[in-house]
Amino acid sequence: MTDLSELDRGAAPGAADPVKVLLHRHRELCERAVDPLEIAAGLEAHGITDRTAARFRHRDVFSLAEELYARVPRDADTAADASAAPAREGDHRRSVAVLLLPLLPGTLCAAALIALARTHGQTRLYAAAAGVVAVALALRAALRRGPLALPDALASRSATGSWTCWLLVYAVLGDGLLRTAVAGGPDGLPDGTAGGDWPVALAPLLALTLAVAPATWTAGLFLTRARRKLAASRGLEDFAASVRPVLLGAVALFLGALAALVALCAPFLDAGPVSPAVLALGVLLFVARLLTVHGFTHAPRVILMLTAVAQVLAPATVFAARLPGCAALGAPVEALTAASGPSAVPVLTCGAGALLLLVHASRTLARASAHLRPEQAR
Repeated sequence: MTDLSELDRGAAPGAADPVKVLLHRHRELCERAVDPLEIAAGLEAHGITDRTAARFRHRDVFSLAEELYARVPRDADTAADASAAPAREGDHRRSVAVLLLPLLPGTLCAAALIALARTHGQTRLYAAAAGVVAVALALRAALRRGPLALPDALASRSATGSWTCWLLVYAVLGDGLLRTAVAGGPDGLPDGTAGGDWPVALAPLLALTLAVAPATWTAGLFLTRARRKLAASRGLEDFAASVRPVLLGAVALFLGALAALVALCAPFLDAGPVSPAVLALGVLLFVARLLTVHGFTHAPRVILMLTAVAQVLAPATVFAARLPGCAALGAPVEALTAASGPSAVPVLTCGAGALLLLVHASRTLARASAHLRPEQAR
């Protein structure tokens, strides 16, 4: 963080060129920036506000960034123009990949579920294992490119993959286990069907894998719109006020797409209505990923961890209540399940987590510094 007291001394009335002092302190940022907007975002990340910019004889950070950008010589402009055509061709190929690759996880998941429905015994076990591997690889490929891809600098810091897996496993097995546990079971392991001793819900998994595509496209739309708002804004507060509705609109658009997919998945699998908990889980994972790709890794990691732990504790307390003298442990979960069904647990946990992350995102993603290039992220 830049020492603002030192900047004040550099911008004192007696200084002949106060901007030169700032340019010296942030030369690396100014030299690698591709436009003035990136400099403005970097300055905000270093604690420079519109009020600070006024001490440098500029009306706002954006105006100050434009002067800094103009003062830095750029010898590589000619070489960049020469490579513009190949770059455009590469961008076109990447755009096609970003458009089509997110469809792969849902397609493979649907194929795997069809294979499960047409197999029995040990063959079904092999089909399930092959389907899990195929969908996992497809998800990995889809999330390594496009607007939901994590930069290399953030991949080791996010650490949300294991908690996401726990949440997905609960979406498939959790409601059935909790319902059976309250009734005194289970008497056996899950057999992959909705009518066994431990019922399995496959529709949520299909809906969430299909939702990778709208999540990717919606995230790309948000990034594009936020960049345009950044270009049109003339102040940090102006940008924050204009980008928040874009964020909320992107989340609402994804929620609508997910709701449509949820409504289609139950008839496809000839199953009952899909739990609304899938909507809460989908929004939770979407907002968490959006924050993570922008460099805000701590809050998503903590919220996903707490949500997963809360869901695991729900059936655990029911089982613990079977111990002598521990009947009171399972009373809250049993009462909640009796009143609203086992899906009330993921609805409450995922819904609360999604709401907390959305409030956090409306503050952090409304900063210009949140839209730095990946290699400059926090």
